[in-house]
Amino acid sequence: MKITVQSIGLTPHEPLESHIEKKVSKLETFYDKIQECKIFLKVENNSDRANKTAELILAVPGDDIVVKKTSATFEESLDMCVDTAKKLLIKKKELA
Repeated sequence: MKITVQSIGLTPHEPLESHIEKKVSKLETFYDKIQECKIFLKVENNSDRANKTAELILAVPGDDIVVKKTSATFEESLDMCVDTAKKLLIKKKELA
């Protein structure tokens, strides 16, 4: 699986990149036909403390799985995205 990280308006630091790699690579254990994973990191332009958005797009045969979450940190947003994507992948595998 190819993992692409695109950050809009910020530069992800090394611990964040390794966190992304570790979390996202685990998704393959739930569904082995994932071709590509695109991750978009963005700071929302609002006054809330929870303004870090992570969007996860998984390219799988049939249709893409898109999950978008916003929280106070990128790590937390990414964790929520991965958890949701995991449930969707398990459901997709059961239906196949």
